[in-house]
Amino acid sequence: MDDIDRQIVICLGEDCRRSLADIGGAVGLSTSAVNERIRRLAAAGVIRRFTVDADPEALGRGIAAFVFVGLAADADEAAFRAVAAGHPDIVECQHVTGGWNYLIKIRVGSLAGIEAFLDGFKRRRLIARSETMIALSTVVEPPFRPKGEAT
Repeated sequence: MDDIDRQIVICLGEDCRRSLADIGGAVGLSTSAVNERIRRLAAAGVIRRFTVDADPEALGRGIAAFVFVGLAADADEAAFRAVAAGHPDIVECQHVTGGWNYLIKIRVGSLAGIEAFLDGFKRRRLIARSETMIALSTVVEPPFRPKGEAT
């Protein structure tokens, strides 16, 4: 991967619908050369997907919260990871060091949605304890990609 590849990835990261000709103009390559580089970057796994950045508020997911999770002593961690990976409220899930096992970022439509999220994991006996912080505002956020049904 060279500097031109990096520039192409940055262009696509800003707007993946940007035309190949426009990207070519920005990086000094022909349309076909840009197309070939994008194909190669995708095949190599550098570009993992082309996706959408949706407005969480418009989709009824205006509340962002961060949940520190302590797994139950008898919890099946593989089961926890599987549930977390497919959960529609979870935007990010990080395995962390310190007094907690995971830090999860969720997007829900109401405070009741936070409670329902936590209850779902507790009913499955996957978490023993949690600490939740609600985001008052967001300065920098990755793209929001909705999945599944809202809670």
